[in-house]
Amino acid sequence: MSGLTVEDISHDWGARHALDGVSFSVEPGRFCALLGPNGAGKSTLFGVLTRLFSPRAGRISIAGHDMGREPSAALARMGVVFQASTLDLDLTVKRNLLYFAALHGLSGREAESRAMAALDRLGMAERAGEKAAKLNGGHRRRMEIARALVHRPKVLLLDEPTVGLDAASRAAITQHVHDLAAEGLTVLWSTHLVDEVRAQDRLVILHRGRVLADGEAGDIGGDDLNQRFLALTGDQA
Repeated sequence: MSGLTVEDISHDWGARHALDGVSFSVEPGRFCALLGPNGAGKSTLFGVLTRLFSPRAGRISIAGHDMGREPSAALARMGVVFQASTLDLDLTVKRNLLYFAALHGLSGREAESRAMAALDRLGMAERAGEKAAKLNGGHRRRMEIARALVHRPKVLLLDEPTVGLDAASRAAITQHVHDLAAEGLTVLWSTHLVDEVRAQDRLVILHRGRVLADGEAGDIGGDDLNQRFLALTGDQA
């Protein structure tokens, strides 16, 4: 499969099973929401997906490249937006992207072209010359997503990308990323917020390190995804 495949991933933190046989796949051009309450294992899974640490068991494939056998090729085809910001606030928007491009071996006109194209896709081209420190939270997030697209990945991972943003900014970011999926990008969007999931999205519900539901969000949630989510996870509103 050329998108994202996660097969039987398990990971422990001491005696605690953070991930227990997690399996799912996301085909190209799909927006997949990884939905779970805090502590469900979402960030642990992102750490495994980005090779920050190795799982006890299981296999990951990124755009057809096995993470265990071809880690460099797999990582090169992945764009990542972590929950915590990693921007250099003293640099301009464009300089942040050019610096990231250089880390991927891109320079000169090619880097400039890719940076501006990525900013344009996120509606940020007109802010290229502004310092990152002057941007509001929503625009900083857009900038981070644009940065993750500079090397033209096939798979985009976003770990709780709307944390701390207001409702309008959350809606805008969610729409931008849905648009990227519609253009053919494979998207895995981690969240604990049910209102960020659309009926047509692929949905994986994770709780206590296990997949409780996997399929179309509309099929899983029926008339009320929030109630279904609470019933599955046992969380209270």
